[in-house]
Amino acid sequence: MKVAVYPGSFDPITNGHLDIIKRGAKVFDKIVVAVLINIDKKGLFTPDERVKLIEKAVCDMDNVEVVSFNGLLIDLLKERNSRVVLKGLRAVSDFEYEMQMALMNNKLDSEIETVFMMTAAENSFLSSSSVKQVAKFGGSIEGLVPDCIIEDVINQVKR
Repeated sequence: MKVAVYPGSFDPITNGHLDIIKRGAKVFDKIVVAVLINIDKKGLFTPDERVKLIEKAVCDMDNVEVVSFNGLLIDLLKERNSRVVLKGLRAVSDFEYEMQMALMNNKLDSEIETVFMMTAAENSFLSSSSVKQVAKFGGSIEGLVPDCIIEDVINQVKR
């Protein structure tokens, strides 16, 4: 079984993230969406809340699992019997950072491979940060995040 791990902060999940998950689920037998716990950052949503939002967005996808993790990505890959990291790329600027991470993961474990998927053109401008900013100032986030979590995001930024 080919399992790919798709790591990120997903704070919140965007339609760009969801597109990579859906496309990855067609290529791999299983996708493990791994929500990064970064203790140095205060997110809009807690890691557990992010897991629940992603689960809501992928509820119709049988081969997608959502987990949170803290620590080295290669340790999670071993736990999940995976040797593949799935990453989405929006622009050249993403590639530079993601290439460094891919090389570091491969240095830590030479069995690890990173597969990059280009974002769909309609999502190339999209980031969780921009979604939070639009929502915070009362703009419409329709079409930016999965419809099923729009209300969750709006309610969270109002707190």
